Amino acid sequence: MKTNIALIGFMGAGKSAVGRALAAKLDMECIDLDSLIEEKAGRPIAGIFARDGEPAFRRMEAEICEHVAHRERAVIACGGGIVLEQNNIDLLRKSSFIVYLATEPAILLQRILNSPEKRPLLEVVDPASAINDLLKYRRPLYEKAAHIIIDTSQLDIDSAADKISEELVKNESFNLQKHSTR
Repeated sequence: MKTNIALIGFMGAGKSAVGRALAAKLDMECIDLDSLIEEKAGRPIAGIFARDGEPAFRRMEAEICEHVAHRERAVIACGGGIVLEQNNIDLLRKSSFIVYLATEPAILLQRILNSPEKRPLLEVVDPASAINDLLKYRRPLYEKAAHIIIDTSQLDIDSAADKISEELVKNESFNLQKHSTR
């Protein structure tokens, strides 16, 4: 029986914000993988990419994922590239109900451009094209990994958390009885 909820999706889909709202709603712990990676590295993700490169970041991501996958009663906000390593998904699937927060590319671009956060993979001349290229590759991986897909394109944070809660109630593989809804 799964007791965790893992949120996956592209950068800008709302994983961290929805994760916090959902954890509060279900009285669960919220774990943000990117924050844990930054804490472990002692610098922001953009700094990890700049100094050590994407392969080093992905190794740290896999280590942190393995560590948190064994937790219980947690909402895990995963980084956008978590699906690039099948082992990460296999670990999460053992204890987590995986929710793909899907979002239209134009909405992703708008959210990302309005965010103060640096996105190393989008530090390019044409971020819209980069988003489309990355999504072409990643979307099938997100869809394959997910138990359910929630389109967050037109949802605010609380509405997305509510929609996920509604879907969890319907799913027998997730043990909602251990969780309280406020």
